[in-house]
Amino acid sequence: MELPILLSFTFSILTLPLTAATTPIQVSFYRCLSRNSDIPVPFSTTFYTPNNSSFTSILASTAQNLRFIVSDVPKPELIFVPFNISHIQAAVICSKQLGIQLRVRSGGHDYQGLSYTSDMEQPFFVLDLSKFKSVVVDISDNSAWVEAGATVGQLYYRIAEKSNIHAFPAGLCTSVGIGGHITGGGYGPLMRKYGLAADNVVDAQLINANGMILDRKSMGEDLFWAIRGGAGGSFGIILSWKVKLAIVPETVTVFNFVKAMDKDTTKLLYKYQQIAHRADEDLFMRVIIKLVDEAVEGQKTIQTSYNALFLGRTDRLLKIMKKSFPELGLKQEDCTEMSWLESVLFISASARYNTSLEALIEGRSPSTSFFKAKSDYVQKPISKTGLNGLLKRFLEEDTPTMIWTPYGGVMSKISESEIPFPHRKDNRFMIQYLTVWNTDDKDVEAKHIAWIRNLYSYMERYVTSSPRAAYVNYRDLDLGMNKDNSTSFVEASSWGIKYFKNNFKRLASIKSMVDPDNFFYHEQSIPRYESEMKKVCVQIEVNLHFLASE
Repeated sequence: MELPILLSFTFSILTLPLTAATTPIQVSFYRCLSRNSDIPVPFSTTFYTPNNSSFTSILASTAQNLRFIVSDVPKPELIFVPFNISHIQAAVICSKQLGIQLRVRSGGHDYQGLSYTSDMEQPFFVLDLSKFKSVVVDISDNSAWVEAGATVGQLYYRIAEKSNIHAFPAGLCTSVGIGGHITGGGYGPLMRKYGLAADNVVDAQLINANGMILDRKSMGEDLFWAIRGGAGGSFGIILSWKVKLAIVPETVTVFNFVKAMDKDTTKLLYKYQQIAHRADEDLFMRVIIKLVDEAVEGQKTIQTSYNALFLGRTDRLLKIMKKSFPELGLKQEDCTEMSWLESVLFISASARYNTSLEALIEGRSPSTSFFKAKSDYVQKPISKTGLNGLLKRFLEEDTPTMIWTPYGGVMSKISESEIPFPHRKDNRFMIQYLTVWNTDDKDVEAKHIAWIRNLYSYMERYVTSSPRAAYVNYRDLDLGMNKDNSTSFVEASSWGIKYFKNNFKRLASIKSMVDPDNFFYHEQSIPRYESEMKKVCVQIEVNLHFLASE
């Protein structure tokens, strides 16, 4: 073993692009990787620093929010794109030895860019898992192993290659990396029938803070519970998931019923709130509300799109709609029958319907916009007065979008504590608020962010409270953030309770057990709970000693 490692190390030093701009951190990390990887690292195709001409393009390749790749946002010391598990283990070891913060990116869809940027003082690097995208489907076992860097669309495509009646209940956006998607829960158009992506995970592989590879058996049920919905970047590096496949009909039905704003807009939205969560489990019908240009130049109007997937044929769908939502006026000509894989493109937020299905294999689409998002959960119908106020505020913004995602069905039957994702029974729907712009002008950014914060404030009276819940895969640093890697459980509760409700304490306790040194941390990583309790115990002992002395 001595000779290959020595040769690899020597080769690495000779090929390192040592220039005046090369930092000591980059050199040290480079050398450490060479020493600690069992398989030689091909640095020319895996190791990128700001000295490399391709550094910026690699950084931006999967970044979905342009806000976090502009010039004044902190950049990593380096980007490491490994192709072998040994390289990842070495990266963990070197990160610990050298005190360089680790950010892991599997898909780059983190709404706050936490997988590829950092607001903390410690230097950081990005571990990019985009080369880990294998998908192995086993129809006989009704399962698939999918590596963290594969996209949701790639998983869907590989399943459909093997069967036209198998699917997986993951997300609507096909360019999301499956590694991070499942760590936050992962909802999609099959959720009312089969639950979340995280509800359908049966095994996993991860690398822990010691660089060890663990599966479900070796990590234990506590850690396995935590990684399915407890958010990414807190417990380890997900290498792959084993997922349970769902059964779908050979033919499904979709529709996208679009209506311009008129006197019935508020009435239809109010009725939607009464029925969407109670509808047949085979029906997933969301509402997309956005501002669009009218025929009259310079004018804008609000457009509502009732966007749906039904696990069955049109005739049965129309009977369900006629009984539960006749006000919408859905007709047979509004519906289209197709395969489940084709429906993915139809209902996807990427609006790529009528493109080749092979487009799913392309994986990630580059970001083209700057945006800010927030989320809410609704348990009681928003009043017509509240809806009117909401729509009025929409007319004050340039490019607002709001998406209502229905709950109910199986989602109401799963316990809040089954996995860390707690938003189950009593929720009618989830809201995602989104504002988008196309310039890095800070005044423009401030204007849009102020608008969405004001809208969020307005909606407080109509959504959940104690806590006002939020979806962790729509990460929002407005809810609070860790200042450094010593943030306490109490300090982190400002955002943790909103994402995880009563599961937050258990997540923090597991964090204390599996990562006591808080190696995996970021602005909203799970804090340690044990250390906080020790502080409380010490304070109690001090108080008791003080009282005894008196």
